[in-house]
Amino acid sequence: MPDYADGYWWSPDGLRLHYRDYPGDPAKPPLLCIPGLTRNARDYEALAARMAGERRVIAVDLRGRGESAYAKDPMSYVPLTYLQDLEALVGELKLDSFVAVGTSLGGILTMLMASTHPERIAGAVLNDVGPEIDAAGLGRIRTYVGKANWHPTWMHAARAVAESNAEVYPDYGTEQWLDMAKRLYRLNSAGRIVLDYDMKIAEPFRVPGNEAGPDMWRAFDALKGKPLLVVRGERSDILSAATAAEMGKRVKGSDLAVIPRTGHAPTLNECEAVAAIDKLLSTIG
Repeated sequence: MPDYADGYWWSPDGLRLHYRDYPGDPAKPPLLCIPGLTRNARDYEALAARMAGERRVIAVDLRGRGESAYAKDPMSYVPLTYLQDLEALVGELKLDSFVAVGTSLGGILTMLMASTHPERIAGAVLNDVGPEIDAAGLGRIRTYVGKANWHPTWMHAARAVAESNAEVYPDYGTEQWLDMAKRLYRLNSAGRIVLDYDMKIAEPFRVPGNEAGPDMWRAFDALKGKPLLVVRGERSDILSAATAAEMGKRVKGSDLAVIPRTGHAPTLNECEAVAAIDKLLSTIG
């Protein structure tokens, strides 16, 4: 795992939030990496390792995840509040320009950030998400998000992750399931291995419409003229092939990388994703 510094910033409503800061060339726009709904900064360890000092990587823990504080008001677990949190971080770090890398919810936030300050977006990676989200995928996510569980060992956790994600990553083996478990779970003070997020993030997510912003196609259009990569899992039930195709039509010159035999969401460690991200970054500063 590459070296990083733990960074903290304060949200507008007074939460202490966390990010990992991996060093890189200060002359190049950094990568601002935003994870999905139940995920955290650990999802971007491999990407940061590939950058290996070449480009700065800032991987955030959204409120209620990882090492960031949990919100007192669960109804603040919505995209517009996350957007305000990220705007505070960008201001704190004085980021004039950055490449936004967003997985699922992180991609929705990437589009919203582009719609508010397009001049700061040097490029973007939208990982398995678009302006339209398939109802089937949302329904599936609502069945598990916010349901607490714990395991006595990491191998037990890995088996549970394998059982619930077998169709998403059909080619994974024990080592990959164990790695995923260690990104999803944490060891608590009682010695139990538990999911690393506030179960209350599910409360607003279960309300239809709260999973995204207002007009996401309008937000997506703010990426026109920017280097853009859309990554889609071939088996995705969140980003349909039709939506991905429409995204390509609306943002001319964007690239689409389809990850075979993968559902929602690709890890960005797949060879197709690695090659596409390298290609994107080669065109940016």
